[in-house]
Amino acid sequence: MITAIVLINTDVDRIPEIAEAIAAIEGVSEVYSVTGTYDLVAMVRVRSHEDLAEVIPGRLNKVPGVTNTETHIAFRTYSQHDLEAAFSLGLDG
Repeated sequence: MITAIVLINTDVDRIPEIAEAIAAIEGVSEVYSVTGTYDLVAMVRVRSHEDLAEVIPGRLNKVPGVTNTETHIAFRTYSQHDLEAAFSLGLDG
């Protein structure tokens, strides 16, 4: 599984509608409205790099109101959930 973090600038008067349109794209797992330089952050999770090309420049960037994106591809994923699962292996409650 490949995870990409997409930082998105939008038309600011349409952030909720744009976020909903992006969230509806297959491969987009979450969309966050954030403060700072960017308006939205989208998490994209797909099986291959070719799928990234389909989702990000092929669909996400074409959502009306998206003005700019910056994409970061994750090398590894670390999460509290993953750590808890790893430490609980073999332990009986």
